[in-house]
Amino acid sequence: MAIETIATAAAQTAPSPAAITQSASYRKYLRGLRRRALIIQAWQIGLVTLFLGVWEIARAGWINPMLTSYPSAVARTLFVMLQDGSLVQHVWTTLSEIMIGFCGGMALGLVCAIALWSSPFLYRVLDPFIVVLNGVPKIALVPIFYIWLGDMASIYAMAIAVSVFVTIIMLYTGFNAVDPDKIKLVRLFGASYRQVLWKIVLPASIPTMISTLKVNVGLALVGVIVGEFQAAKAGLGYLITYGSQILQMNLVMTAIVVLAAISSVLFIAIQALETIVLRRSGSLRSSS
Repeated sequence: MAIETIATAAAQTAPSPAAITQSASYRKYLRGLRRRALIIQAWQIGLVTLFLGVWEIARAGWINPMLTSYPSAVARTLFVMLQDGSLVQHVWTTLSEIMIGFCGGMALGLVCAIALWSSPFLYRVLDPFIVVLNGVPKIALVPIFYIWLGDMASIYAMAIAVSVFVTIIMLYTGFNAVDPDKIKLVRLFGASYRQVLWKIVLPASIPTMISTLKVNVGLALVGVIVGEFQAAKAGLGYLITYGSQILQMNLVMTAIVVLAAISSVLFIAIQALETIVLRRSGSLRSSS
């Protein structure tokens, strides 16, 4: 009897052939995904390598290296500027301005979007002005900000001005996309406006906020560089302007390469934040 009981228990706990087949199929599917990701990365690296190789070879006679520079010269300039510490100073200046403009634009846009969502009357009054201001070329504001605010503050104002209206529009649209039935339900149970905002609207708008962060990284970077073109005494935008004035394209290309690296790092950081936030929100939903 004991042997029969053990055999029965073992038969019950043993995985079925269907489960084994599904598990093998799933592992094969995961291997296919990893292989596809590696192939995509290989193609990306190959394209960059091909571009740099053609650019380096083209200076032999296809293009004028004085006008376009070339990768080995950019690498030498980058190494020299790292050695004397000037690159670190310029990168830190631009990066700090980007972070201030990025955070300022995001915070101001979030506050304005909440205010517009809270008051439909206010939204109807301000909507055409927001659309018009968003369409105004922000580069036209650079001399005005410089006269009003001075050299440093005008750069921050430019970064905020470029991103804030897009932030308002995206976040307000995300707030309005929240399921109205959920809002009605919690209000029937006596939830206050603050509780609706913090418990329903903002958590449901997390994907929209992440998307807005991704957009604002590039916009803040554009605003800072445009502001540095006008008023800066340091920074990567200043390097681009200074290098073009003295026809040192090595300096210009070095600054552009560093800007591309900064943009990539910031985008990767936001993607990591998105993964963490969505994973945490998913775990909270499953636990509830």
